[in-house]
Amino acid sequence: MYTNSAYWHNTMRDFKDRKHPLFVGSCGTYRLYTKPKLPTYRPRGRLDFQLLYIASGKTHFFFNGREEIVTAGHMVIYRPKEEQKYYYYGADQPEVYWVHFTGNDVKNILRQYGVADSVHVIYTGTSLEYKRIFTQMIQELQMCRENYEEYLSLLLRQIFIMIRRQSAGRPKPSFSYLEQEMEAAVAYFQEHYNTSFRIENYAASRGMSTSWFIRSFKEFIGSTPMQYILSMRIANAQSLLETTEYNVTEIADIVGYDNPLYFSRLFKKQSGLSPSEFRKKIRQRDGDALR
Repeated sequence: MYTNSAYWHNTMRDFKDRKHPLFVGSCGTYRLYTKPKLPTYRPRGRLDFQLLYIASGKTHFFFNGREEIVTAGHMVIYRPKEEQKYYYYGADQPEVYWVHFTGNDVKNILRQYGVADSVHVIYTGTSLEYKRIFTQMIQELQMCRENYEEYLSLLLRQIFIMIRRQSAGRPKPSFSYLEQEMEAAVAYFQEHYNTSFRIENYAASRGMSTSWFIRSFKEFIGSTPMQYILSMRIANAQSLLETTEYNVTEIADIVGYDNPLYFSRLFKKQSGLSPSEFRKKIRQRDGDALR
């Protein structure tokens, strides 16, 4: 299983934004290959909207109590306070990208791009451009560069335009050498953050010295490569603790640690709570919210 996600101000709590027409709160991706099942059930839904893109494989959604199998080349949209129930099965090999968004004009924006209020499943066709935009949103929300919140809403609007057109069209922007290399490094780390690799080997594969690469990465991203990878591992572990029933050992393995005790120590150092304490706190919070 592979997962990579990002949250505004690192909070996983859903919220409703009334200041902006369109605002992205979180986004991420799942790829399920070896795990048998990944269920999601939110009986009272969320406060925000959710859009899911099935890039490959198939998924199982339930609308009004009826199961609908959604295949690659489609998107699924959930609206605020709408029951969410869906399953990913490893045998189906699904690859799914998702984004949660809110704002004071979302309904009109969706209508503007042809998404009717009653629609749940949208045919989009498969395109690498969709994956690129979702990956860019994840990066922007993780790196929090200047004007990233505005850029996130623009990226989401680009997806809406593509839905309307059902095709990809915008060329990639040109970057300087440093930007190209750092963007490539971020993309590589996001793809391989839960595997074992050495920073010096990556730098050498790109024709760079280790010291130059680490210094340039820190200047561009704001943290060293290992700090960035650690933050991704912990953020995705937090997401799994909140949204799945996997135990600590399984989550440690998913995010790249074969020693669950070492993972727990790192998690507590970064989060202030052990994985078990973090999950207990999240469930207590959700239980209080339902009362």
